Amino acid sequence: MAEFQFLLENNSYITYNNWEDIPENLIFRNIIKFIPDIPEEPHTEEDHEIMDVWNERLQDLIKKEKN
Repeated sequence: MAEFQFLLENNSYITYNNWEDIPENLIFRNIIKFIPDIPEEPHTEEDHEIMDVWNERLQDLIKKEKN
């Protein structure tokens, strides 16, 4: 199961279990957990494309975190 947890500006935590539930305008101080659902091995070419998307999403969150 996926888990995405953030430390908010008011020092509280919020956790999402589905990427689509995370608001695009979420304001957070830190990324605490970034655990996406990864397909089981052996990975197909399609699985690798899915995993690449997760890396892009993490990098986008890191950019938001730094700002």
